[in-house]
Amino acid sequence: MVHNEYSIFTGEEAVVQGLLRLLGSRRHEIIPFIRSSTEIPHMRFGKYKAFCNGIYSFSSKRTFRKLLSAHKPDIVHIHNVFPFISPSILCECKKAAIPVVMTVHNYRLFCPTGLYMINGQICEKCNDGEYWCVLRNCTGSLAKSIGYALRNYVARKRRLYLDNVSIYVALTKFQRQRLIRGGFPADRTFVIPNMFERDGTAVPEKLGWYVGYVGRISPEKGVETLITAARMYPDISFKAAGSYDRMLHLLAEAPPNFEFCGHLDNQKLEAFYSNSRIIVLCSICYEGFPSVLVEAMIHSKPVSCSRIGGLPEIVDDGVTGLLFEQSNADELAEKIRYLWDRPDLCRKMGEAGREKALREYSPQRYYERLMEVYQRAIGIVRKQNCEVMSGQSC
Repeated sequence: MVHNEYSIFTGEEAVVQGLLRLLGSRRHEIIPFIRSSTEIPHMRFGKYKAFCNGIYSFSSKRTFRKLLSAHKPDIVHIHNVFPFISPSILCECKKAAIPVVMTVHNYRLFCPTGLYMINGQICEKCNDGEYWCVLRNCTGSLAKSIGYALRNYVARKRRLYLDNVSIYVALTKFQRQRLIRGGFPADRTFVIPNMFERDGTAVPEKLGWYVGYVGRISPEKGVETLITAARMYPDISFKAAGSYDRMLHLLAEAPPNFEFCGHLDNQKLEAFYSNSRIIVLCSICYEGFPSVLVEAMIHSKPVSCSRIGGLPEIVDDGVTGLLFEQSNADELAEKIRYLWDRPDLCRKMGEAGREKALREYSPQRYYERLMEVYQRAIGIVRKQNCEVMSGQSC
């Protein structure tokens, strides 16, 4: 299991940790190959090493070669490889004839920042060349933008992903289509939505007394849209759970009926979902598969979320929640008011969402999909090896 952890805890980290727990509970032997971006401030020339290793890490390649030789795993499952691991390790998997499954958690295979977004607007210019990341200085730091662009450029030119990954796992159909449009093979690109981990047996009974938002508070999440909507209805309470360090100015801009709760531990987050009446996701970027939506559904809460990217695949408009156009605070406010004034509809949509979550996003369903993908990957490599040895199809 290969993953370079981020410097902050994200939904992707939660997914990887959940997957480790799931496979461990099924008695699979797991060999972790983990690095962390939190190492950067504590190492000498940390940023320089992150810059260079992100492009191509010879040290990771050597270390990974030894790991493969020592353990001979059946599958290598890739998550994030930047900055310390790098795609260089994929070549070693190919040489060792070990199948590689790569979960594509974001859009980093095409967009160096992974968001397809700059200055609050969707941007897909890097589909035409990574140099746009430098020209537009997408990260806000020219050195960082150059590093991000270079690592994508090297990986693309050397076909590190295309030639060395057996199967690509997208989180939504929207994301899968983006991969195929970008040149990745359709017959080796599959969809496995994220799962929920909590106990799905208990059904919350309370209606809830506020509109809730869960997630980090950063520019791409569009929380300003929710704040504007909250200002229109002072009689409704709004609460946001998540770290707000990146947007401290919002605390002063929010109306009195909007409360920032900060980061909550698991127990407090459970109570947060339970006490909410509606959960809102107001992202203005192409999300991967936000776990907040599935968590809201398993808690029997209706969801109002942006009509963008793969989100409409998760929230069925008019059935499990209501969609609104991204950044449209007026429409979001209308949807919130509509649901808030109809408690029975909130319960009905919450029940429909819960049914969908139990059917489509349970750990068992995730496991079944993952094992099918693993078996396909093994079959692909076995066939390739047979063709190499015999010189013909098998």
